[in-house]
Amino acid sequence: MSADLIAAVNAALATVIDPEIHRPITELDMVDAVSVDDAGVASLTVLLTITGCPMANTIEADVRAKVSAVPGVSSVDLTMSSMSADQRAALKRKLRGGQDEREIPFAKADSRTQVLLIASGKGGVGKSSTTVNLAMGLVAQGRSVGVLDADIYGHSIPQMLGLVGSNPTMVEGMIMPVPSMGLKVISIGMLKESRDQVIAWRGPILDRALQQFLADVYWGDLDFLLVDLPPGTGDVALSLGQKLPNAEVIVVTTPQQASAEVAERAGTMASMVNQKVLGVVENMAYLEVVCPHCDQSHRVDVFGSGGGAEVASTLTTRLGYEVPLLAEVPMDPSVSASGDEGVPLVSSDPSRPAAAAILALAELLSSRKPRLAGKQLGLTPVG
Repeated sequence: MSADLIAAVNAALATVIDPEIHRPITELDMVDAVSVDDAGVASLTVLLTITGCPMANTIEADVRAKVSAVPGVSSVDLTMSSMSADQRAALKRKLRGGQDEREIPFAKADSRTQVLLIASGKGGVGKSSTTVNLAMGLVAQGRSVGVLDADIYGHSIPQMLGLVGSNPTMVEGMIMPVPSMGLKVISIGMLKESRDQVIAWRGPILDRALQQFLADVYWGDLDFLLVDLPPGTGDVALSLGQKLPNAEVIVVTTPQQASAEVAERAGTMASMVNQKVLGVVENMAYLEVVCPHCDQSHRVDVFGSGGGAEVASTLTTRLGYEVPLLAEVPMDPSVSASGDEGVPLVSSDPSRPAAAAILALAELLSSRKPRLAGKQLGLTPVG
């Protein structure tokens, strides 16, 4: 059969994207032994990264569909196999740009990824729901987004993104983040043996786990990495401050005074590890209700008012630069309901006021210019 037809088959295979690594399977050396006989039967072997790859059916279906659509191909004789240890090691080096050393790509001075740490002073303020909805909002802006669930003890990101029971694929010690609705996601909840297993790690083990999440996970090229921090100012916040010096912090609070006071501590913690506080999000800011007497919509301050503005003002004074109130997200039972269903409100019903507030924040973050502090500009002085 002509070389042109084989070239056309290879071109079609180059459009098949690995759903976990998000690169063409040809570029990942996953295609082997392509041939086409005189009857137009295309015979080929696809090498999966591991035996029992969870995305095997998806890859097989995509390969069959793409190759079958090539003019001149009458049928597809496809063999699904798996890489040898040497092939996986070669893939691992390729994904790391030829380097064997494990380093955190987001800590490099030339990283283009904007790392946002979503923090709160206390639990129960909607930090995780803010994280997943903001992530989906950034995806809606056409951005490539990763989500790291660093709330080791209280991980809830898998539930909120419909990933309960999902496990990441391992390739020669590298971890492939789990894809979900355009996101790349990793959480300790995906690595536990059972859902009811309790994580009881102390500082050094926590630090090692965070290092693995940042260095051993193949994140690829991200525009944004959102990190859901545990509440408070403990070991995780300190460790990430050292590992991600270019990260910026968004502080989530609620309107009441008690929440505002502890939220200020979370912002102050960021300054202690030389991270910039990007701004404050006031969650559950108010409730819109329709009056049964006048049929008009009224704002009800269920938890008081002004907490977000107070945190922003205090941090502005304390840190010496402007810390704005980025968003006031109204109360909406649909936020928690959509999280329980595994589809964030921004995706399931973007017209809701709470979703609209998060989408506006995502648009703001997506349109701003990345910080250049500590970045390599690629300029060479002359003369």
